[in-house]
Amino acid sequence: MDVFYAYTYSTAAWLGLQATTLILSPTLIVAMLSVDARKPTAEITADPDDPKAPYAVPTLIITTAFHAVSALYSYMQYTRTGQVGFALGNFGSGMLSATGTWCLVFGTEKGRISKRTGADKRTSGWPFKNAESDKKKQNRKL
Repeated sequence: MDVFYAYTYSTAAWLGLQATTLILSPTLIVAMLSVDARKPTAEITADPDDPKAPYAVPTLIITTAFHAVSALYSYMQYTRTGQVGFALGNFGSGMLSATGTWCLVFGTEKGRISKRTGADKRTSGWPFKNAESDKKKQNRKL
């Protein structure tokens, strides 16, 4: 699931870039120097053998929703003020929201592959044409 890793790393980089102004703030640095600071956790994978796998899809849903709302907010602010920073924020959050949506739709579940034909058993005619099913139906009619 390479796209999932790209999504999680780009989300971390994007939020890190947005947080640089907060990190440079003196009051936040004092709060970050507190004794009970937490260490970063290990990466979350969508592999079923990983014990953290149940958290992959909920994390994906929450971050995708965050990026969608952030993109909408920055778009509304850009149309109101015309500042380029909001347009850049809209672009970054919109791209991450689209990537997260793509991961949710296509990357969260493995297909059921037929051992005999090698085709996915759960294919349908929407939103893409199912040529394999059409071939089978034509062969049955003959």
